[in-house]
Amino acid sequence: MSLTRKLTLLVTSTVFIITLIAAGWGYYVSDHQLEELFDAELAQSTRIVQGLIEHLSGTQSVEQLSQTLSRTLQLPESAYQGDEEDDEILPDGAGHKYERKLAFEVWSPDEHPILDTLRADDAQGLEPGFSWQEVSGYQWRTFTLEDPATGYWIRTAQREDVRNELSQEIALGNVLPFLIALPLLALAVVGSIQLGFQPLRKLERPVRNMAPENIHPLDDRQAPREVAGLVHAVNGLLRRLNQALERERRFSADAAHELRTPLAVLRLNLEKACADKPEQFQDLIQSVDRMVHLVEQMLLLSRIDAGTDFAPAHHNLSAIIEQSIADVAPLALKKNIEPVLEDDAGQALVCCHSALINTLMRSLLANAIQYSPEHTVITTHLAPSGDGYQITVCDQGPGIPTEERERALSRFVRLDQRLGGGAGLGLAIARRIAELHRGQLTLAAREDGQPGLCVSIWLPARSSSRNSHS
Repeated sequence: MSLTRKLTLLVTSTVFIITLIAAGWGYYVSDHQLEELFDAELAQSTRIVQGLIEHLSGTQSVEQLSQTLSRTLQLPESAYQGDEEDDEILPDGAGHKYERKLAFEVWSPDEHPILDTLRADDAQGLEPGFSWQEVSGYQWRTFTLEDPATGYWIRTAQREDVRNELSQEIALGNVLPFLIALPLLALAVVGSIQLGFQPLRKLERPVRNMAPENIHPLDDRQAPREVAGLVHAVNGLLRRLNQALERERRFSADAAHELRTPLAVLRLNLEKACADKPEQFQDLIQSVDRMVHLVEQMLLLSRIDAGTDFAPAHHNLSAIIEQSIADVAPLALKKNIEPVLEDDAGQALVCCHSALINTLMRSLLANAIQYSPEHTVITTHLAPSGDGYQITVCDQGPGIPTEERERALSRFVRLDQRLGGGAGLGLAIARRIAELHRGQLTLAAREDGQPGLCVSIWLPARSSSRNSHS
């Protein structure tokens, strides 16, 4: 998992959990405080009725007091008509139907009811304080007190569903901003992390596109302070690596170049020395030829690895392949091998180094001729493939086992020393040239089930070697 994704998941999860905990705690505290507030209002309403009774009890009889309390505290009968849940303002400013969810009960000192908007006969066992009571299928929260001056019992009640509805709406209103802000906060966190890692991505791009032929230090001016030390260490490593590769390339090129002249002189002297009996020195001459071929391949590989500047241009891939087949035709004639070209692409224009593609094809065809028995056919097939072209060279030789194919693409590897006289660089050179053109080289068995090897090269239609971008 990438550091960006890991940090994003960690921060967003932490923010999500903390926000949910805060929202839940806020909801719980708000709901609890609102319940306390409703109880306080209930007690306050009861004491207001208590004060009203104290004021009226001295001038009115019990019957008059009952009528006065009914007119003052009891909702008109018209308010009870219609839908039970239809809360509307009563006409002519008479009040609000919501008042029916509030109730008042008053008992005389002898516990005779003089007001009962709750419509519950429960005068027996009156006790002061808060309690719950079920009336008409609803739970009511009640507060009861006894007026010590008049002896009247007073109770105020409020429906539980109303309390819950109000408290939940208010508590949810307090929590809702947290829930709405949570996804916005998550997006802000993700965007901030992405923005914070942008300097690291800028450092990553040159490293990703860096090749052995063009190693250069990273620009530490764009590096964040936290990774500045790492950038300096990587730059030091890149400098040492570039020096090591340069020494290797210089050694290979110098060694191969210096060997060309003595090998040519050695072969010339051998030809002169064995002019009378050439068959006796044939093996020695072949060994010298192998050394010359090895030196030529090492020079070519050194030039490719060094990024020698071949000017890329648009070329017809079909024409290059035809020329390559013509170049190896003498080798094929010596073994009575027939090279065949199957061109399904026609005018296959690609931006490439024609000399390198020619070298690639000659290397593959020479390998196929070298390992194919006499009187066989080598087929080269060119066809469009995706955004490029596929070149497949199939021989009828012994083939390469699946587990050995990747190793066969390494340098100086020959799987069967008894066959051919190469140095194990042909496939390595071909793959390197394909990579320079941003292509791919793969090995596979023949699809018809016959023995042999098929080498496939895919080249993009708008290919360009890395040198052209340097």
